[in-house]
Amino acid sequence: MITLLVGGGLSLAFTLFLTPLFIRLFTWLGWGQFIRADGPQSHHIKRGTPTMGGIIFILGSVIGYLLAHLITSQAVTLSGLLVIYLMVGLGLVGFVDDFLKTRRQRSLGLGGWSKIAGMVLVAAGFAALALNFPDANGLTPASTMISFVRDVGWLDLAVFGTVVGGILFAIWVTLIIVSAGNAVNVVDGLDGLATGASIFSLSAYIVIGFWQFNQWCYKSNLDDVVEGKCYEVRDPLDLAIIAAAIAGALFGFLWWNTHPAQIIMGDTGSLGLGGALAALAILSRTELLLVLIGGLFLTVTGSVIIQRVWFKVTKWRYGQGRRVFLMSPLHHHFELKGWAEVTVVVRFWLIAALFVAVGVGLFYLEWLNQ
Repeated sequence: MITLLVGGGLSLAFTLFLTPLFIRLFTWLGWGQFIRADGPQSHHIKRGTPTMGGIIFILGSVIGYLLAHLITSQAVTLSGLLVIYLMVGLGLVGFVDDFLKTRRQRSLGLGGWSKIAGMVLVAAGFAALALNFPDANGLTPASTMISFVRDVGWLDLAVFGTVVGGILFAIWVTLIIVSAGNAVNVVDGLDGLATGASIFSLSAYIVIGFWQFNQWCYKSNLDDVVEGKCYEVRDPLDLAIIAAAIAGALFGFLWWNTHPAQIIMGDTGSLGLGGALAALAILSRTELLLVLIGGLFLTVTGSVIIQRVWFKVTKWRYGQGRRVFLMSPLHHHFELKGWAEVTVVVRFWLIAALFVAVGVGLFYLEWLNQ
């Protein structure tokens, strides 16, 4: 518990107090945000705002996590390092995309398929590591079972054999990772929107990880564990610690990222956050629960899919494409309807919080009904 608090506090302090230095550095380097010409006119004032702010909170999260373990003399775990691996790995893909945008001064960085290829490559490494290196209890960081609030026994991909099951697992987690990364990226369109929504989602994994640790099947004092309800999750407390470190870093970053933003997270940050959320869902054995914990990200991404599909269908049917929303993603639709940017952000934060509350509620309800 002390490590969790220290990790979150150090990460928060890092981003809160050092972000102004990074803002000056990024401005000097010319890493300014490029704004779409077809976007809301109010956004054009943001042109040139320092971007790639994800570097700051990713760095703050890693430093906070490692220093907390050093200070409390607690060993880091493979599960915690895997979350960092996926966050940093997808963050690097986003960094390349951001760098090309600032270099070319246009909205096209990496091509769509090039970005997906980079994410798939990182996801493949994660999948290979997550199914290996069992601990003293025989637990690997992830399992071949598809999970909801815990592993679902009858959805074990290993039933198809070790090799085929491993391949299916890699495909499954790659789908989760690529989807989560792109979903957070789509939401990152207004000052503080993705940052605040991610804090709520990460907070859910702090609660889940801590609860799983309290009801862990391998606790030394089994009298504290309710029989038949325990969780077979590797390193649940450390998953809560890394989630707290990332959430703390985002709290500090939000001080500078809220409207009017002095720095933007960029694809570096949004892809990194998507990777962190995907890793936490996979390693905590709550993969399908991510649909609720990241409900806002799913909803906004869904608006883009609906807009594009409807436009193509109506163009084929009527010869002219029609739109469901004034603009996608969904937050831009409400801006064009006259909502102030701050109003959209706060209301979407509330929606994100409701999704998280339902997700955590279902997690706890399942434990009660076991």
